[in-house]
Amino acid sequence: MPNSLADGRYQLGQSIGHGGMAEVRVALDTRLGRTVAIKIMRSDLANDQIFLTRFRREAHAVAQMNNPNIVNIYDSGEETVTNDDGTTERLPYLVMEYVKGQTLRDIIKANGALSQRDAEQVMLGVLSALEYSHRMGIIHRDIKPGNIMISEQGVVKVMDFGIARALDDSAATMTQSQGVVGTAQYLSPEQARGETVDMRSDLYSAGCVLYEMLTGRAPFVGDSAVAIAYQHVSEVATPPSAIVPGLPKMWDSICAKAMAKDRQNRYATAAEFRNDILTFMNGGMPVAAAFNPLTDLANMKARREAEQQQERQNPTATMTMGQTVPMGAGVPGPGAVSGSGVGETTATQAFNPITGQFEVVPSMRPAGGAGGTGVRSRAEQRAAAAKAKRKKIILGSVLGGIVVIALIVAAFFMLNNANVTANEETVPDFTSMSNITEAKVKAQLEDLGLTLDPQEDNDSSEPKGTVTKQTPKGGTKVAKGSAVKVWFSTGPQSINVPDVSEETQEAARASLEQAGFKVASTVKSVQSATVAQDLVVKTDPAAGTSQPKGTEITLYVSTGSSSMPDVTGQPKDAALTTLRSYGLLPTVYTEASDTVPKDSVIRTDPAAGQQIDQNQQITVYVSSGPEQVAVPDACAPGQSYADCAAALTAAGLNPTAGGAGENGVVESTNPAVGTQVDKGSSVTVTTKKSESSGSGNENGTDNNGSNSGSDNNGTDNGSTDNSGSDNNGSGSGTTNNGGSGSGTETGGTTNNGGSGSNSGTSGN
Repeated sequence: MPNSLADGRYQLGQSIGHGGMAEVRVALDTRLGRTVAIKIMRSDLANDQIFLTRFRREAHAVAQMNNPNIVNIYDSGEETVTNDDGTTERLPYLVMEYVKGQTLRDIIKANGALSQRDAEQVMLGVLSALEYSHRMGIIHRDIKPGNIMISEQGVVKVMDFGIARALDDSAATMTQSQGVVGTAQYLSPEQARGETVDMRSDLYSAGCVLYEMLTGRAPFVGDSAVAIAYQHVSEVATPPSAIVPGLPKMWDSICAKAMAKDRQNRYATAAEFRNDILTFMNGGMPVAAAFNPLTDLANMKARREAEQQQERQNPTATMTMGQTVPMGAGVPGPGAVSGSGVGETTATQAFNPITGQFEVVPSMRPAGGAGGTGVRSRAEQRAAAAKAKRKKIILGSVLGGIVVIALIVAAFFMLNNANVTANEETVPDFTSMSNITEAKVKAQLEDLGLTLDPQEDNDSSEPKGTVTKQTPKGGTKVAKGSAVKVWFSTGPQSINVPDVSEETQEAARASLEQAGFKVASTVKSVQSATVAQDLVVKTDPAAGTSQPKGTEITLYVSTGSSSMPDVTGQPKDAALTTLRSYGLLPTVYTEASDTVPKDSVIRTDPAAGQQIDQNQQITVYVSSGPEQVAVPDACAPGQSYADCAAALTAAGLNPTAGGAGENGVVESTNPAVGTQVDKGSSVTVTTKKSESSGSGNENGTDNNGSNSGSDNNGTDNGSTDNSGSDNNGSGSGTTNNGGSGSGTETGGTTNNGGSGSNSGTSGN
């Protein structure tokens, strides 16, 4: 198989179908930039003139048709391909419209029987295509679900005109001398008997398709094509209403008329078939209502038996052109003796082009033979001609009289119909009128001479007073004085909105529509910690609320994520309960905090407000209370308050002086030294004055004139003990600055001027 055709114009793609004569591939028309379907004839049949002629006939037949319900033919041609062994072969092909959709056969296999409305729409498309093709003089000969495409837009397309091929839905195809003429399940009786087909054969097959759409199965099934064909000829299909409970019985009559065994009893045209379906679906009475399939079958069988009886009584009259009649083997003449050669004559036979058969011609009577049928004289011939002329005149007179009577009857009916029409009125279509009240309906009908029969519609979701239906329907002609039934809505009933949370959008939409609500075409997204992605979280109005029928419901669908809840400051147990309700998996860590109470949440990771997924791991930090520190050793008894206060501040504690104040030495602390306390808490330091003996005692005084062993300008007699004091020179004695004198330094007193002496010993 080549990769392209027509010098690369058509780039071949994957195979999308095949049959007994050809394969169909999707292709790209590089010149026009469109996708097409190309039917390529099988190479082993390309040299068969019969199949080649059929293939070309299909291209010619369909190319001249232009109908929206028929697959269009764009181009045709033949590609010459060279094989590996050097031989060449022709590949005829057709370039067709590419229809993206499904065959009716696949739809029925997947979904079973179609609804009445869907079956009606498909049949209208098929019959529109057949009406057009029959008008163009083309008979399809293989109408079946496999040759009917339904596009993604719902358009019905009929395929394979002029060529019938076996697809997957047939066990075999029936053939005769002119080729394939139909699939067994949808074969007309005349096709099964090998007779000539006409457009009514297509209508029979269409009736079989309608039967299968309504019931989900073919009208006849069997183990072989022959068994199925026999049923088409001699059996009546089971009524569809017996297979599908609740199906109107009028469909039985429509299918039966389309599938009548005698083609004279079928619909004459596709338009007549289509009009019958439209009439029934619009509430009228179709022509098929008067059809009886059992009577049709009985009449057909009687006629066939009569033909067979005639053949048995006159077997030589049915001899075909292929039979040979030997001399002397004819029909014995009158007066012949059975079993002897004397008196036997050969019956003369002539071919009748009307019947297509040989018929016996009376033999010439021997001269003088009594009772024979010899050659007539001229007088006898003239008498026979005059007799035949008189018969023609009598026959013409009778026919003329019949025509005159028919004209009189027609004129009578026309006058009668005119009178009837004058007394009829057309019913208005109130269902298409907006803001019309019962009073206005009544007034319009009374103006037309009609009466109103008002009815209440308790199942309608329309506002109160709205016209929901009527009978007869708008546009129907009725006699004056007739009553017209009109249904007025009593208002929508209020019902509870069903709970469709955690359902798929499709299931939720079906549940709400089944309950009598309308579902908004736009779906809103919402975060959810518990509902899986793409499932319904809630509805607006909410589930369980009472709403009028027909209220529009909006679906809110989960995005599969949510925002991190804020649990800071909450007790640990309450926070964990909240987080788990969001479908999260928390892990707890503890840390000290001066601001958050013990066992309360300090923070989370991710932080509050951040986007999180369902079942996500998160970290929760819980406070263990303020940090614990020990009262430092610098606050031991006897230490200076200044050193103690500095150590407490460095440890994060707040010192408070008590007792002798900040100038004393540490007596005690509360809490005691070494005790663990909360960082930032207060420590009370009790101080006392330092103890000293002698006049030279310095207790925490800054002395600038008395030093021991340093900067002495006089005589140092004695010593000074400094305890806990910040001294710039410690010691005891007299400081003399250029003179003499005496004085006593007590408690860190400095004597400057004159001479001074310090006597005695000072010590602690």
